[in-house]
Amino acid sequence: MIRVLIVDDQSLIRGGFRALLDAEDDIEVVAEAADGAEGLALAAAHLPDVALVDVQMPVLDGIEATRRIAADPALARVHVVILTNYGLDEYVFEALRAGAAGFLVKDILPEDFLHAVRVAARGDALLAPSITRKLISRYVTQPPGTGIHPRLAELTNRECEAVALVAKGLSNNEIAERMVISPLTAKTHVNRAMVKLRVRDRAQLVVLAYESGLATPRDS
Repeated sequence: MIRVLIVDDQSLIRGGFRALLDAEDDIEVVAEAADGAEGLALAAAHLPDVALVDVQMPVLDGIEATRRIAADPALARVHVVILTNYGLDEYVFEALRAGAAGFLVKDILPEDFLHAVRVAARGDALLAPSITRKLISRYVTQPPGTGIHPRLAELTNRECEAVALVAKGLSNNEIAERMVISPLTAKTHVNRAMVKLRVRDRAQLVVLAYESGLATPRDS
């Protein structure tokens, strides 16, 4: 059962998402919050698999709530998905840097929304290749604090290659095909790179790959 927390200051939005999610046999909404501070407390209390968090909220905004969840070892299994009205707005890259697993636009189709929740619960990034390209061209070509990540030297050549392919939006199966290895080996390379680089999920791995220069926009 996928456990979901909904954090949004609009009750109609929360109600609509809850109705969709509760209708699924494999998904359960464990709590709702109207602001980031309440969401943070409920995340600690319920330990959901997925927290759907609005960007703009009173008391504590979604970016800071995401940052605090990502920084808490007790909440390491909570995958934050940022909700936005505007698609690729100025908050998206900041949210990914803060530790979000991805983002959704609120007018998403119901079937796509449910698929996204399941993807996030697996720990995969909600970054399709087309979205990744747009995100990179707009935010990551000149990100704040650009520099070589100090732990990149710990990666093997194959792990570096796998990370660069993750940054293109490829799945483990697609990485395996590109690298001519088994899907299990591809998954192992990606997981080891995540451990060495101390990132929570594939979304943060994508951000780090572009910030460090391991991947570049022209690669996408």
